[in-house]
Amino acid sequence: MTLPVLAVTSGEPAGIGPDICLDLAFADLPCRCIVLGDKNLLQSRAEQLGKTITLQDFDPQGGKPERGILEVLHIPLAAPCQAGKLNPANAAYVLKLLDTAYQGISDDLFDGMVTAPLHKGVINDGHASDHFFSGHTEYLAEKSQTEQVVMMLAGGGLRVALVTTHLPLKDIAAAITRPLVESVTRILHADLRDKFGIALPRILVTGLNPHAGENGHLGHEEIDIIIPALKQLQSEGIDARGPYPADTVFQPFLLKDADAVLAMYHDQGLPTLKYAGFGQGVNVTLGLPFIRTSVDHGTALDLAGTGKADSCSLMTAVATALEMARNINLRS
Repeated sequence: MTLPVLAVTSGEPAGIGPDICLDLAFADLPCRCIVLGDKNLLQSRAEQLGKTITLQDFDPQGGKPERGILEVLHIPLAAPCQAGKLNPANAAYVLKLLDTAYQGISDDLFDGMVTAPLHKGVINDGHASDHFFSGHTEYLAEKSQTEQVVMMLAGGGLRVALVTTHLPLKDIAAAITRPLVESVTRILHADLRDKFGIALPRILVTGLNPHAGENGHLGHEEIDIIIPALKQLQSEGIDARGPYPADTVFQPFLLKDADAVLAMYHDQGLPTLKYAGFGQGVNVTLGLPFIRTSVDHGTALDLAGTGKADSCSLMTAVATALEMARNINLRS
């Protein structure tokens, strides 16, 4: 039986990405995890952390390595790197990790990618381009020419997807339109079915305003946008229910009959999820023509090289990517 092969990008070299990727050498996973990064950096970080690991060059024809061996696709740093110290000169290196993982998926070398955290600020400071880098999600969508993607986080027994992602609060109401609510829900429904193996996904949709608008007394977005969108989706056979007040939708009696919650904006849906499972969650990009999962945390520069970084979220991201790959293979 051929083992799934996942590309794992090691992310910002000064952060905890290299640290947590090293733990993959000791993980008992039914797959091959190929870490994309600078071999010298990984070796140096392993020595700094007191971990005895053998780095092995990635061989597409190889099998699962023994415990203590980490498969690496070597991509050299652009400039020296010290744990905890950002260097904008390595911005292009971080992007090359993503480009190489994407190309490997396109060439059928990898079944999906798992991404360790990067630092958006340092990429924008050091990337020789006028194009603003807003994150993994948008970068991979543009690279794969995917018109629309959806951010979903899973952890603590919850799945929460977002209609809008990284917008200032003052811009959210204007951004939420009926076509957007409909298209995001369709993507969420399709990927829950196709990539998570849920035959009939059940989705709870929040309102935008407190108390879901309270029948128009606290805003009209529910009446004018969200309810008509849900009626259209229901007519298409999509089980999307709501709108529910965001402060009560996460009650166990509601969640027991749901597969995901769709929130209108970032800080409406994610605080509850991160409280339930921070450090053990996973970020999934829905709508892409390939599998991409990620950790639910940042670069944690203060923990890099200290041995205090927790790799639990990375392991969960790998396990989730594997689950998605199996479900895709079952459908093909």
